[in-house]
Amino acid sequence: MLKVGVIGVGGIAGTHIPGWVASEDAELVAGCDMNADVLADWGTKHGVKKLYADPQEMFEDGEIDIVDVCTPNNYHAPLSIGALNAGKHVICEKPLAPTPDQIKEMIAARDKSGKLLMCAQSSRFSGSSLAMKAEVDKGVLGDVYHARCWMLRRSGVPARPGFIMKQHSGGGPCIDIGVHVLDLTLWLMGNPKPVSVTGVARAELAHQPGAFSIMGRSAGDIPDTFDVEDFAAAFVRFENGATLILETSWMLHHGQDSDRQIWLYGTQGGAHLPGCDIYYSDNETKQHYNYRLQNTGDQMKAHALECVTFARAVAQGKPSPVPAEQSLQVMAILDGIYRSQEAGTELVLDI
Repeated sequence: MLKVGVIGVGGIAGTHIPGWVASEDAELVAGCDMNADVLADWGTKHGVKKLYADPQEMFEDGEIDIVDVCTPNNYHAPLSIGALNAGKHVICEKPLAPTPDQIKEMIAARDKSGKLLMCAQSSRFSGSSLAMKAEVDKGVLGDVYHARCWMLRRSGVPARPGFIMKQHSGGGPCIDIGVHVLDLTLWLMGNPKPVSVTGVARAELAHQPGAFSIMGRSAGDIPDTFDVEDFAAAFVRFENGATLILETSWMLHHGQDSDRQIWLYGTQGGAHLPGCDIYYSDNETKQHYNYRLQNTGDQMKAHALECVTFARAVAQGKPSPVPAEQSLQVMAILDGIYRSQEAGTELVLDI
């Protein structure tokens, strides 16, 4: 039975706990957080007795096999590298790190340690995503030559320091929610190698007088400490000739409070999520046909299933369910958006 320690027990960590509880291969034994009161309450709630204020002390605990990193983005790389160097397997919340160079350092630490490293890209683990991936891998779309994807909110800013202050987050919606829809789209496309990106990233609404969020515990006026973008968009080219358009925002004058969609266009058919629909044409009969995948029931919530899947991979000696090299592709594009915005031109990627 693999022993798991979580770093950063507030926020997103709560969605991981059901996975560790459900896993037949792992059990939760430790937690680490800089907030002593939060950590103590968390330990009591989950029956965890090993509680650490210092991550290094957790890394030195010989009982722990897996470290689950659930901190704000800018702390992912140093904590993950520290855990890998201590001989732990690591599952780390998205984005794996805010820059491609940091991910490369994480990959080097992974290779040196011989342990598994996985980015917790939960969107891959929903029933609809798994069903669509299986269908696309059968070749029903032919060669996917273009994709559109967006994840948009209307006044949906997570107005807390870990998200809206660049010193903690590394960026705004681009690497908070854009990372979800981009990773899922690239995975469905077969992870072609990106070669260039033209991007924009700016804050058009967040600094307007009275700008507000309606999102849960972040509801209210947006703090003056907001120093990231509130909107980003990009056009991406790939080595195989395919192209992609990405849009992401925490706040747009949009028709829905939350809207996430993926469209794939191939030589034999098209596809759409979240509807889980396939579209194709019969050139002989001049007819259009559509069908909806039915195998879309979730085994368990996606954040939990990703933890179960990672523990199973570790236990069975299998590869990482989300290879860090794929996360490097994702972050090369998202980081390229920021750099393209600064340069005002298309950016050639080097990964």
